[in-house]
Amino acid sequence: MKIRAQIGMVLNLDKCIGCHTCSVTCKNVWTSREGVEYAWFNNVETKPGIGYPKDWENQKRWNGGWRRKKNGRIEPRMGAKWRILAKIFANPDLPEIDDYYEPFDFDYAHLQTAPEMKAFPTARPRSKITGERMEKIEWGPNWEEILGGEFENRSADYNFEGVEKAIYGAFEETFMMYLPRLCEHCLNPTCVAACPSGAIYKREEDGIVLIDQDKCRGWRMCV
Repeated sequence: MKIRAQIGMVLNLDKCIGCHTCSVTCKNVWTSREGVEYAWFNNVETKPGIGYPKDWENQKRWNGGWRRKKNGRIEPRMGAKWRILAKIFANPDLPEIDDYYEPFDFDYAHLQTAPEMKAFPTARPRSKITGERMEKIEWGPNWEEILGGEFENRSADYNFEGVEKAIYGAFEETFMMYLPRLCEHCLNPTCVAACPSGAIYKREEDGIVLIDQDKCRGWRMCV
C-alpha cells in the first residue's frame, strides 16, 4: 500500500455523553437489513466493562491484531496466509451469536389488538431470530451502560488483568468513561492483511479503509 496521506479523526471523550446518536444512525444505514440485526458497526460502551461482543479486547482469546516474529517481521495473530486459508470454512476464533446478543423487538401490535382486561397489556420482547417470545433478555450491545449490572460481571474486563479489582471496584463509584467504537482506519490495519478475498484496502489519497463489496465473500476474517 502506497498511502500518500492519512486522515485522522479525534473523539473528545470529555464531551461524549453516551447519547448513541452515532450508533443509531450507523445502524440505520449499514445493518438495518434482515440477518444483521445483531451487528452494530458503531456503538458506545461504558468502561469498565467487557463490552460488545463479550470480551472483545481479549486478543489471547480472539487472536486479533498483529504479532511480531523473532525476525522482526509482523504477521496477523491468527496466522499467515496459509493458516488463514486452512480455516476459511470453520474459523474457531469467530464470535458466536451468544457473544453478541440475541436480537429482539417488542410485540407492539399486542398493545392495539389485546382484548379488554383489568391490567394494561404489555409489549413483550420477541426474538428476531426465532420469532418466539423471550422470557428473559440476557445481554445487549449497551448492557453495561452507565455501569449497569454487577461489578463482579464487569470486572471480567480484559483491561483489569493484573489490577487489584477490589480497589478499582471502590474507585469506580466516582469514575467511568464512555468509549465510542468504530473503524479507526488504522495506519496498518490487520483486517486488510487477513481478508482472503482481498476486498479490504486503504485508499491511497487519504488512507481511509474501504471494502469492495463486489469482492467480499463474507469470510469474516476481518472480524
